Amino acid sequence: MNDMTYLNATLFDHPALRPARQSLLQAYEMLVESFAGGGKLLLCGNGGSACDCEHIAGELMKGFKLRRALTPEEKAALAAQGEDGKLLGDTLQRGLPVIVLSALTGLSTAFANDVDAAMVYAQQAFVYAKPGDVLLALSTSGNARNVRLAAVAARARGARVIALTGQGGGRLKAVCDLLVSMPETETYRVQELHLAVYHCLCLMLETHFFSEKE
Repeated sequence: MNDMTYLNATLFDHPALRPARQSLLQAYEMLVESFAGGGKLLLCGNGGSACDCEHIAGELMKGFKLRRALTPEEKAALAAQGEDGKLLGDTLQRGLPVIVLSALTGLSTAFANDVDAAMVYAQQAFVYAKPGDVLLALSTSGNARNVRLAAVAARARGARVIALTGQGGGRLKAVCDLLVSMPETETYRVQELHLAVYHCLCLMLETHFFSEKE
């Protein structure tokens, strides 16, 4: 399959997403540019959207549909470390660099307790983000304050922001570089479409970066 096969299949299976075709394509192109240039993806959201962030990381950091075997050069570098390195070379998979901002419980709770809970994601975005990176900000309403503040912080550091939201984009619309909004307002309906969207993007990215290695 080529990159566009998954996009076309997703739009066929989910007709409600067809008006978002151009924004989905732009999100894909933005992510390809970032990863190809050595950038990383930051992810944040609340509740179910935080779980979606973990899901996305799982699809990008290891094989999704492809095994993503290491290159001969990568295997050789590991083998030079001895038997454990050879085992790792035969077992590890290639991935794309992703950081989930909800994952650091100690930091998050400390900052929430000592400073401001609404700025936990913004603190991490400000520290992690650099030009060439992308923040994928998930909010079904588009109005989550902590997610919006993370977007503001990431953009101040030179990163670009993709907002994945429900209908209209809410307040995130004003602080993102690209809005990908779903034609739904009820949380679970938005999340159902978000799943289709990020599965599609992850499959497209895997095909672009790893299919030739198989």
